[in-house]
Amino acid sequence: MPPVSRTGSPPGTPARADRARQVADVLRQQAAAGLFPTGLLPEERLLVADFGVSRNTVREALRILADEGLVQRRRGVGTVLVGRKVEHPLGRMTGLAETLHQLGTVDNHLRAAGSVLPPAAVARRLGTPRGQPVVRLERLRHLDGVPLSLDLTYLPADIGTPLLELDLAGRDVFALIEETAGVRLSTATLTVQAVNADPRTAEVLDTSPGAALFAVERLSTLAGGRPVDLEFLSIRGDRLVLRADLDRHTG
Repeated sequence: MPPVSRTGSPPGTPARADRARQVADVLRQQAAAGLFPTGLLPEERLLVADFGVSRNTVREALRILADEGLVQRRRGVGTVLVGRKVEHPLGRMTGLAETLHQLGTVDNHLRAAGSVLPPAAVARRLGTPRGQPVVRLERLRHLDGVPLSLDLTYLPADIGTPLLELDLAGRDVFALIEETAGVRLSTATLTVQAVNADPRTAEVLDTSPGAALFAVERLSTLAGGRPVDLEFLSIRGDRLVLRADLDRHTG
């Protein structure tokens, strides 16, 4: 097998822009994994030695991360992490709030809650008869005072109506469903797409129009297979990392 460089490229002379991108990719992953606990990245000379690239390449990589809002270059200090990302595991069926409560202060602003006639696609996913109302919730989720996600949830009327009398701002919907229905949630189907924030969503999430978002759709079912929770989440891509542990030999 031919040798590879520390940035993962085959031997040769790739353009400096490519080398800088490769360095930025590795540093971004290291930051997400919590490998810079002091909040400071290593000095430039150490990065030059570690990656086997020039100082100009390292500086270009740091500019990439600065443009993303992940780091700042501070005179007399160095390169400082400023764009904290939280990690949400995909290997377990947990609500986003259940994960976030371990990482900081979570605040949910309830923007809408009530009974509506659902779009046909939503009714079909929930298995509700055409023309039958469902419960719709919309919540803006903050972590440590900064907007993280805009969550739109549809629930069958018998599942969702009891929730309207409960603490939707302070409690996770998964836990409330299990308490009121007396049945545990069982499985979920999840899809994730990368999208750009439209102007209104960007305004609500306090980010820039066109900013990267995770568009997540999750359909959760009770034990027995009944679908009871259809969610559409718009999550700021600069604030979240999705993680899964996979096994090639199972499943």
